[in-house]
Amino acid sequence: MMGDMASEETRTVKSTTARPDANAGHSAADPEVAAAVPGPRAWAVRLVVVGIVLSALNLRPAITSLGALLEEVRDGLGMSGSVAGLLTSVPPLCFAVFGVTAPRLARRFGAGAVVCAGMVAITTGLLVRPYTGSTAGFLAASALALMGIAVSNVLMPVIVKRWFPDRVGSMTGLYSMALALGTSAAAAVTVPVTEALGGSWQSGLTVWAVLAAAAVLPWIPLVRDRGPASSEPTAGRDTARSVHTRVEGAGPVRHVHARVEPPALRITRSRTAWALAVFFGLQATAAYITMGWMAQIFRDAGVPAGTAGLLLAVTMVMGVPLAFVIPRLATRLPHQGPIVVALGVCGLAGYAGLYLAPAAGAWAWAVLLGVSNCAFPLALTMVGMRARTGAGVAQLSAFAQSTGYLISIPGPLLVGVLYQHSGGWGLPIALMIGLMIPQMAVGVLAGRDRTVEDEAAR
Repeated sequence: MMGDMASEETRTVKSTTARPDANAGHSAADPEVAAAVPGPRAWAVRLVVVGIVLSALNLRPAITSLGALLEEVRDGLGMSGSVAGLLTSVPPLCFAVFGVTAPRLARRFGAGAVVCAGMVAITTGLLVRPYTGSTAGFLAASALALMGIAVSNVLMPVIVKRWFPDRVGSMTGLYSMALALGTSAAAAVTVPVTEALGGSWQSGLTVWAVLAAAAVLPWIPLVRDRGPASSEPTAGRDTARSVHTRVEGAGPVRHVHARVEPPALRITRSRTAWALAVFFGLQATAAYITMGWMAQIFRDAGVPAGTAGLLLAVTMVMGVPLAFVIPRLATRLPHQGPIVVALGVCGLAGYAGLYLAPAAGAWAWAVLLGVSNCAFPLALTMVGMRARTGAGVAQLSAFAQSTGYLISIPGPLLVGVLYQHSGGWGLPIALMIGLMIPQMAVGVLAGRDRTVEDEAAR
């Protein structure tokens, strides 16, 4: 908070008729200035923590619950394999299209308000989509839920950087752990819950709207409260703050406004930003192929539907402990390349197992792919590490995630097309193996100890 105030220029009025002297100012240590700008309230900080955890729990069930019931949804709506591949490509498409709008919306309405609206959109989409009765309606309602996920995806690293600047690793770990928990829970219990509710896939998908509705609540008190970031140019907006100053001699306290405009950051000039965007895109490709198709791969290999859902859950649940450990480890290393390589090797081993013996070693392949999917919390952590300022984090998060999700769109769709036309999983798995190599290469580049501000300036 005091660092934010140090960036603001405050001016003292010398007389009732004289102009403000730009050379005479209050520093961040001035007690009058400090008293005028209170620190973040304890209740607000607690609400932010609860909001982060509940929001993270809701950022994947809309996807993994569908993956567990994809065959039933396809039969119920009459989808072909290619159309199902399109359905699994909708998440990255929505994340790319709507995620890029998140910083602008946050500047206008505040990050808390945007995340609150995002949770409302998720709730509404999950309630509506099972009952639309058509593929087009199902896709539209899914897009509404994914729009809410998209803006929250982008703003979570920004919120963490603003409210917990000295705990980026641990808070990113907590957020990533909750995200992995929600992902795995949806994969594990959707099929049993569907059976308990009478076998209706509509009921099995709708139940996740309850969790989304709960995530709306902690953000409601923060809709108008922008917290410690209100004076910070981290979201890229102009900053104006009223500071109590007293005219020399006698007289009333006057309010003087100081406006600070953050310097423009040309993010596309940064090689690290591009490397991080491609890394994000390739790991997202692997993740959405896994979430959308892995249960079907096991089912086609003769694994029962309930067990296939559990295997997908195992893959997702691996992220619960590792998503907390990996960000903390990454922030302690000057170069995150070794972690990128280790995760990539696990992915290659898991895909090779799916290709050679999908049923015989199913549990081992599920574990290995779960470890590999922890490239996501690593990418989020690197977003916070590759920029020095909150403004840089906001721009880098929007750029890396929007560009990355654009890159990831063809992957799940191509897997569906290859599966439809080849009649098996050999070619799709070969594609996954082929994409893991460049993911490791660009991840090593993104992990170098550099900042986008320095590269953009050059």
